[in-house]
Amino acid sequence: MKLSVIILNYNVEYFLELCLRSVVAATINLKAEIIVVDNNSKDGSCEMVKRLFPDVILISNKKNLGFSKGNNIGVSKAKGEYLCILNPDTVVAEDTFIKLLDFSENKKQLGIVGCQLINGKGLFLPESKRNIPTVKVSLKKMIGLSKSYYANNLSQSGIGKVSILVGAFMLINKQVYNAVGGFDEDYFMYGEDIDLSYKILKAGYSNYYYGATTVIHYKGESTLKDKKYAERFFGAMQIFYKKHFKHNLIFDAVVWLGIKVAFAFRKTRKVKSNDITQYVLLSDKENKKIEAALPGKLILKKDISSVIKHSEVIFDANVYSYKEIIAFIKNANKDVTFKILPNKSNFIIGSNNGFNQGETLFFKDYLIQSKT
Repeated sequence: MKLSVIILNYNVEYFLELCLRSVVAATINLKAEIIVVDNNSKDGSCEMVKRLFPDVILISNKKNLGFSKGNNIGVSKAKGEYLCILNPDTVVAEDTFIKLLDFSENKKQLGIVGCQLINGKGLFLPESKRNIPTVKVSLKKMIGLSKSYYANNLSQSGIGKVSILVGAFMLINKQVYNAVGGFDEDYFMYGEDIDLSYKILKAGYSNYYYGATTVIHYKGESTLKDKKYAERFFGAMQIFYKKHFKHNLIFDAVVWLGIKVAFAFRKTRKVKSNDITQYVLLSDKENKKIEAALPGKLILKKDISSVIKHSEVIFDANVYSYKEIIAFIKNANKDVTFKILPNKSNFIIGSNNGFNQGETLFFKDYLIQSKT
């Protein structure tokens, strides 16, 4: 088997379904398996996987074991030559895996391969490619000098070696993953992707960023930004520094105090929502259920060439490929918002930023209800 796609899920049933729809489409022509590891979700995720994706291997943990351990469990069951560690709040193109596997085949001492990630608004996520976060680099980022934190030597669409890749999407040979011990289970959540990337570099492998393919990451869906997030994030970075860098206790104390004070006094980012003037359903046929929920506001279009500002575009994935959807979102006017009607599904889903939960609209009996 060529590829095992491992998706660790926790309480994002509808984003997981969208993700699986795209992954199934992207693995049709590959010898691949899909493994969902569920960290004791309470939202019906497991039941959904069993009902809609009977060929997906489902591992149901009895408690939330965290990112590292959950993924390591999935890898232990994987039969593929390559692994793809994938967040459940992502959408891949139909040719994503084929492109990355073709790229990987001819590379010697290959470590992790990442790709270009965008959010639900089409904005590039700079954590797609990063430098090693030494204490000095992290301190600069903390005070707003993030140039040295991200791998800006490569363009968004570039291809080349980088040091650190993001855990939302990682392609790696299973032998390499096992050779470095996989994700370090000292990390519950956050920091484990930095640690794995760095361990692989120290073992003599090279990590690559492949910007010629793009994946949507609805950043902020699989984890919420709250006090517990802050505690886990700072704790993870402390683990990383203790394991990999020498310490000057006074300097470390100043760094960590500064980081925590900066977070404590940070202003909550307010995301302005557009005043939606019209909803555009991109499809080749009418959808009475959506029309009934948005009376007088829904316009049916059969192409994506003339969408005006302050519209919300609803992509019908029964008509458009996920590759076409991703390309349009990536290149569209940023005054437009987006949702996707997954193929064979009865809900619309999307997220416009990484700081609030995304919105799921599911329809039944000509009504659309909102779940945020």
